[in-house]
Amino acid sequence: LYTAPDSCEGRCQEPYSPEDECHCNAECERHRNCCEDYYRHCRDEGFSSSRDAITDEELLQVSEQLYKADHNKARPTDIAINPQYQASPDETGDREDRSPQPLYKYVNEELFSKPTYASFIKLLDNYQRATGREEDVTAEELREQDNFLREVMKTELMKKLFTFLHKKNRYGSEQEFVADLKEMWFGLYSRGDGEQDSSGFEHVFSGEVKKGKVSGFHNWIRFYLLEKQGAVNYFSHNFEGPWDTYPDVLGLQFSWDGFYKEVGSAFIGSSPEFEFGLYTLCFIARPGRACHLSLGGYSLSIQTYTWTKSTYGNGKKYIATAYVIS
Repeated sequence: LYTAPDSCEGRCQEPYSPEDECHCNAECERHRNCCEDYYRHCRDEGFSSSRDAITDEELLQVSEQLYKADHNKARPTDIAINPQYQASPDETGDREDRSPQPLYKYVNEELFSKPTYASFIKLLDNYQRATGREEDVTAEELREQDNFLREVMKTELMKKLFTFLHKKNRYGSEQEFVADLKEMWFGLYSRGDGEQDSSGFEHVFSGEVKKGKVSGFHNWIRFYLLEKQGAVNYFSHNFEGPWDTYPDVLGLQFSWDGFYKEVGSAFIGSSPEFEFGLYTLCFIARPGRACHLSLGGYSLSIQTYTWTKSTYGNGKKYIATAYVIS
């Protein structure tokens, strides 16, 4: 019987074979290499229905725990933003600057001396933003990656995330978790013609330029620092979250050295470990699907995508992107 190579129809619990494009056995969730329709065809007999499943209810609970544990987030007095013009859905593609003032009126830069912020900011200049240009990773940059991971793992937030994933049998030890974080976020792959030119971290947090448009770039700290230098020009916003404190969420239009971003969503005022932890949770629990969370009693969804063209370890997938659905 012929079965489509990218489908689980008729393939549930089939033994792992490295020749397969994607997988349908009980381990595929752990390795994040399931076929896209795995949940439709195999869920009841698969890994996800066992006690190691991460249920929708558990995602709501653990996201609230992480929200409460974000002790390094900005206080209401640390940031003042000026969102100005709210664009309608049919205006986001206009490339028109409808907000004469910068988005950030004030940021208390003392935040940036906190260890997770300082180690995060050091990573931002490690990348060439144009896709198709090979990344040259130096020993110093590798040290900066390790330092960032070390600092975030000291936080209560990331410890809570590890405890949750450990209970769910995704990782046997913190060491295994950190090694996997390094691969899934910092491992290089090719968005161009075979050059190792991209990674999940670069795409999501630092931003890239592909085919004349801004790609990724979902981080408020990066935005603030570039806006302050005059490299980013804020145009408008199309969504402002219901939070009256930080982290808040904004959907926004902007240009970066003339390259346009039609809708860039970002948490505002969250710590680096908060975004890093939430995106990791969703990538592990709901790769390639909308991941429904709860923050301070309000619902919020994160979309992640897996990189499908190359893998690491035992067929594990890299992060292609992760962002708040605004």
